[in-house]
Amino acid sequence: MKVPFKPGTLIYPLPAVLVSCGDKPENYNILTIAWTGTVCTDPPMCYVSIRPERYSHALISGTGEFVINLTTAALARQTDWCGVRSGRDYNKFREMHLTPEPAQLVKAPLIKESPLNIECRVCEVKHLGTHDMFLANVVAVNADDALIDKSTGQFQLNHAGPLAYSHGKYYALGEKLGGFGFSVKKKK
Repeated sequence: MKVPFKPGTLIYPLPAVLVSCGDKPENYNILTIAWTGTVCTDPPMCYVSIRPERYSHALISGTGEFVINLTTAALARQTDWCGVRSGRDYNKFREMHLTPEPAQLVKAPLIKESPLNIECRVCEVKHLGTHDMFLANVVAVNADDALIDKSTGQFQLNHAGPLAYSHGKYYALGEKLGGFGFSVKKKK
């Protein structure tokens, strides 16, 4: 039996990502985000939604750039900490022993410990209520060489233990259940 439930954003689980921003080492910051996702594949576009009062909101608004850094079970503590502490009060790279690295095309730093870094340039900001959505073009991607299958060239995030967020909790993704199209694939 289904029961009525209050309207809300109950689409879970979501990726828990670390968004890095800033344009010089003195203002580099990291923000934990679960409100992120793919918008389009051609051209490649994604988004992050951020509350205007967050420190990173002003940084991204000012530069028009950010990096989405995918997280793993090994980065769970850093991911949580960067979401509950403000960059106004802490240097999150230093506090969490994370390494800023130069990006290919944007001034915001990559996080070295992340298995995949997605460099983004904002093309539109939508004011939605509690959050502003930064719609962005993906301008470069940086992948950990150890996670690229040498025979297929595919990036294998599943080997890094990707982190997901669901209803205020973090989970490591686990068992593979199938691949795209497995339900209609003919048996050999």
